[in-house]
Amino acid sequence: YTVKGRIGADGKELQPLDEAALDEIADSIAAGGFGAVAIGFIHSYMNPVHEQRARAILARKLDIPISISAEVSPQMREFERFNTVCANAYVRPQMADYLVRLQVRLKEMGANCPVFMIHSGGGLISVETASEFPVRLVESGPAGGAIFAADVARRFDLDSVVSYDMGGTTAKICLIEDYSPRTARTFEVARTYRFCKGSGMPISIPVIEMIEIGAGGGSIAWVDAMGRIQTGPESAGSEPGPACYGRGGSRPAITDADLVLGKLDPDNFAGGAIRLDTQASEQAITRDVGTRLSLNSVSAAFGICEVVDENMANAARVHAVENGKNISDNVMIAFGGAAPLHAARLCEKLGVEQCLVPQGAGVGSAIGFLKAPFGYEALASKLMRLSRFDACEVNALLDGLKTTAESFVRAGTNNAITREITAFMRYAGQGWEIPVPLPDRAFKPGDEVSLKDAFRDNYARFFGRAIDGLDGLEIEIVTWSVKAQDVRPAPARHEITMGTRTVAASQTREVFDPATGTVQVSAIIERADLSPGDRISGPAVIVERETSTVVTTLFDAALQSDGSILLIRKGVQA
Repeated sequence: YTVKGRIGADGKELQPLDEAALDEIADSIAAGGFGAVAIGFIHSYMNPVHEQRARAILARKLDIPISISAEVSPQMREFERFNTVCANAYVRPQMADYLVRLQVRLKEMGANCPVFMIHSGGGLISVETASEFPVRLVESGPAGGAIFAADVARRFDLDSVVSYDMGGTTAKICLIEDYSPRTARTFEVARTYRFCKGSGMPISIPVIEMIEIGAGGGSIAWVDAMGRIQTGPESAGSEPGPACYGRGGSRPAITDADLVLGKLDPDNFAGGAIRLDTQASEQAITRDVGTRLSLNSVSAAFGICEVVDENMANAARVHAVENGKNISDNVMIAFGGAAPLHAARLCEKLGVEQCLVPQGAGVGSAIGFLKAPFGYEALASKLMRLSRFDACEVNALLDGLKTTAESFVRAGTNNAITREITAFMRYAGQGWEIPVPLPDRAFKPGDEVSLKDAFRDNYARFFGRAIDGLDGLEIEIVTWSVKAQDVRPAPARHEITMGTRTVAASQTREVFDPATGTVQVSAIIERADLSPGDRISGPAVIVERETSTVVTTLFDAALQSDGSILLIRKGVQA
């Protein structure tokens, strides 16, 4: 539906809203049996009065959720903003119904505590907020994993970390700097070509930035028309699951390849709860991959895992370069059920010398939910060139954002609150902005000089150099952000240690080693039997109920004081 009315780019009304037409639209919506409404008007981020009035008129006749873009995503760029409000309206009835049922069931089970949800930016919000803005829950599961990795980074005082999360369907990489995951304001959903940037619908909300590929334990392996091994995006899931599960799945998955290579114990998978069928894995891999490429089952399984690891390594390199980073300068933190199986090999490919596998790695995202702070990021677009910097206007805008962000946090906690202020800035004429941290204080005339210096420093950090020598090249701020979150106790600090006590294995197993391309007799060690200070020389496999950590021939492992496993390249000092 369209309606007459227009707000200008400066926030002033150019044409009144046609309220009579809205009455007719409300009747039409009611007759059509629609379940939700999304309202998006041009320039409503500057002045939401038309959207607010339209909602009020529709609400008189409609008893359904109504979302307005000025509240869901008050930012420039109509396409992204309208996409976001439509996505919010689309899932809002279902999410509201689900959250009501969830709370009822929890109370029936005796859980009378408040319920909170983690959002895509990595903070906790109330159920009421989640019901009103469910689009903010998209990608919230992976956000929990990034929070988990950031907590581990703080625990070991690691300021440059790359988190590696590999589960059943996807693998994800996230850069963590100064104990905080990198964030973005937009991401894509419903991609026509999965994992292909630019083929999806852009959603404009705060989100933890990560790169993702279709490679998880359940991802199907296949051979394309050019004779290349491919993995995903199709997944066997948990039902029927990989061929080795014996539940009717017949196509080879990455878990089947891991089993054939000896990384998994068929008799002790998931603590012995599931017995894996190695023969079924071999048959599936040989039929769908090996025969096509004239490879035996082991070579085909090695090829499958190499494709997975190389795809992840390439994605990680590109992601790091796009953010002006050298991936090899980071310490990796691996978690998820499948990541510890592949982490050492991924480190070999990336030149990363150390990797931590924390306790609870198999359920790292869930632990991250428990570690997440109550937090909310409020944004607003307000175009302002530094040559016309208005300190009073900026202070008024930021004060409003602070009030909004803190009100969402206060819905869940009475703890002290910290704030992060960010301006998204660019050279005039550029299409996109970079984030520039700002001090949390009132601005005054003349601060445009320090803002210019801060922008130039951050621009050089992102792109290698600032743009100099062009007279009249203006710098402008497009969007302002206030992120508020409650103060959480800092985790106990631990020092990374190399381990001094060599552990002798009570049992061994043949495991294919990718670095040498041969089968190696590898030590099999229960993680529960290790003590801080123990050291294991690769090749080895450290097993536990939720996952197994493969220590390749190029790496050693040492148990840390907090129970984490450190994988460290041989010959490297911690």
